[in-house]
Amino acid sequence: MKDSSKIILVTGSAGHLGEALVRTLRARGMPVRGIDIKSSAFTDHVGSILDAAFVRDCMKGIGTVLHAATLHKPHVATHTAQDFVDVNVTGTLRLLEEAVTAGVEGFVFTSTTSTFGSALTPAPGEPAAWVTEGVTPVPKNIYGTTKLMAETLSELFARRHKLPVIVLRTSRFFPEADDDAAMRARFDLDNAQANELLHRRLDIADAVEAHLCAAERAPTMGFARYIVSATSPFGQDDLADLRQDAAGVMRRLYPDCAALFSKKDWHLFPSIDRVYVNDLARRELGWNPSYNFAHVLECLREGRDFRSPLALAVGSKGYHDRVFEEGPYPVAGGG
Repeated sequence: MKDSSKIILVTGSAGHLGEALVRTLRARGMPVRGIDIKSSAFTDHVGSILDAAFVRDCMKGIGTVLHAATLHKPHVATHTAQDFVDVNVTGTLRLLEEAVTAGVEGFVFTSTTSTFGSALTPAPGEPAAWVTEGVTPVPKNIYGTTKLMAETLSELFARRHKLPVIVLRTSRFFPEADDDAAMRARFDLDNAQANELLHRRLDIADAVEAHLCAAERAPTMGFARYIVSATSPFGQDDLADLRQDAAGVMRRLYPDCAALFSKKDWHLFPSIDRVYVNDLARRELGWNPSYNFAHVLECLREGRDFRSPLALAVGSKGYHDRVFEEGPYPVAGGG
């Protein structure tokens, strides 16, 4: 964001991350334009990113694009593969094309750790996966596939058109209940999400800061890709034990965690299958995430919510316009 007078475009401004980005930018007095297919208090222009004329008009005066609009994994059971290609791939292409035409200084694409797919599941008896940017993605559904396709498009535009692009593979930051019925049955929502900050979750306030750090650095970086997740307390020496006895590792690292959890009738995960590593994003982007498992324990000691004020302000949105009988959203086969 070399020119602070230029507008920051946020796509998907009615969604979780989009709203959080617009809220934060407005609060800091920065010029921001929110666009979404749905109207909201954080949406300045309503329209589809598939509409080239709409995108072209919205790109006027833009210095930086924060592209958060997407169809998500919870839509896999309710939307067609073509819908995913249209929104996640073609929509991204439209934005990249118009960003080049408009001379945008930086483009930040919100991707997902779901692109890793099957690479996140170790074989039985194997240690937990240590997931860095060097892990080869093996998408296992149309969501991960189309996000990876959009990443590749972004890299192509960075190479061919010299558009500075940073891809952020974010871990889960949504407040809704897990799509896994077994997880919902075994752990209440707060308990599960507190545990996930150990290895695969991100507070939305930290997600916003990662995007703003990326926007600052994009003009001088060309193309880069980063994992954005809460800082994990684990090292590679812990991976075998995490798969077999994660609770034991936790009691060793945080001696009072079991007692603090017990007061809320919470439970530690018995096994952890992957650890997202954010070292590269912290080192190269200057990103300093604040919300992690140590923060959770501090909040439990003090009797306060472990979520950020921003997460509480944005709240739960859901992903569908109707309620489903067997869970927060239907689950398609194949993950």
